[in-house]
Amino acid sequence: MRTITPYVLSLSVVLTVFTAGKAYANDWPPLDTAALQEALQRPERNVADRIRDPYRKPVDVIEFLEIKPGMTVLDIYAGSGYFSYVLSHATGADGQVYAQNPPHTEPTQDDHGEMTEGDAIFARIATEKLNNVISLERPITDLGLAENSVDMVLISQVLHDYFNGGPTRARTMLQQVKAVLKPDGIVGIIDHVGLEDQNNNRMHRITLADAIKVIEDAGFIVEAQSDLLSNPQDRHNRSIFDPMLNRATDQFLLRLRKLAD
Repeated sequence: MRTITPYVLSLSVVLTVFTAGKAYANDWPPLDTAALQEALQRPERNVADRIRDPYRKPVDVIEFLEIKPGMTVLDIYAGSGYFSYVLSHATGADGQVYAQNPPHTEPTQDDHGEMTEGDAIFARIATEKLNNVISLERPITDLGLAENSVDMVLISQVLHDYFNGGPTRARTMLQQVKAVLKPDGIVGIIDHVGLEDQNNNRMHRITLADAIKVIEDAGFIVEAQSDLLSNPQDRHNRSIFDPMLNRATDQFLLRLRKLAD
């Protein structure tokens, strides 16, 4: 897939690519979206995360990315675990979620107070009863996971950080992910839309074209995209951390596939 026109595909009408006429199929049980929605409303879940749900649309995102009960999922740079919680309930008791964060020696300030991201994940696992989540405080270059052992990888609002450090850095990260992903495995990419001819590094954004190029250079195909998280009211010339945006940025959503050899 070489060209994609942004913001023309809806959740119900997505562009899907098949290689040599092969449709990807599996025997995963169906996702219970009603049960997942109910889990998001549980009182033990962090209130700040519930406030974000209307613009992060987690149930719709999980459906689009074809995440099913029983899958093993890697959440890259999980932060304090917004999506780790969602993935935990989507994959269920037979699934496994690795919430990866790089090792930190200094605390960071977030919605969970002053603690490292690893500490925040540990606290979330305990208080929110996420028995199938494992905190993985390891660098992306040394995940400690076996090759071809993961069914799905989520890279949410992270690709821009790697790309803005240089396209080679982003490609290397994606190749590390590819190594642990099973053949025909899925990668979900969510990121903040950047515009051409602006300082996307300073804005913490990435253009869709740059994202697709580095994805394809890393050996993935873009199987589908959705405008589910698009927001035409976003001010693209502002940093994603600008309080005026209230975190409701314009974002693209891609589903990638690792082809079997």
